Amino acid sequence: MEEQVVLVSENDEILGTMEKMQAHENGILHRAFSVFLFNDIGEMLLQKRAAEKYHSPNQWTNAVCSHPRVDESYLQGAKRRMKEELGIDTELTEKFSFIYKADVGQNLWEHELDHVFTGTFNGAFNLNEEEVSEVRYIGMDDLNKEMKERPEHFTEWFKIILEEYQHHL
Repeated sequence: MEEQVVLVSENDEILGTMEKMQAHENGILHRAFSVFLFNDIGEMLLQKRAAEKYHSPNQWTNAVCSHPRVDESYLQGAKRRMKEELGIDTELTEKFSFIYKADVGQNLWEHELDHVFTGTFNGAFNLNEEEVSEVRYIGMDDLNKEMKERPEHFTEWFKIILEEYQHHL
């Protein structure tokens, strides 16, 4: 079965569902979540998207980002994707939500009501190689420098969400 996303109004009122690719082709607002994980010394976990991903392959992004299913909360979706992509479980705290729209190439758009969660993790990962090719921790100063010097190495949505996150600190 094709993956569905939950279409919403700007006030998070459910308007229906749509096949994920169709929503991304048409830039239709839908629910999403983003997870920022940190280790005990405050470094942020980045994942490199697998080469086989249908958009933004081989680019660095935040720990996890995806879409909740019809029958799950934003938090339940975030915890599910942490297990599916990174093979981990940790406590998460919702920090904020906001709407953004980003051109991700190949005539695809991310237009999302994004709930951003944070958590701490210091253990081992069991990466799903179909989703993630590698992970690394990086200090925030180094991340900001690298993102400025090599923006093409990072997903478009991560650039937007990281800037929004830093405004909420």
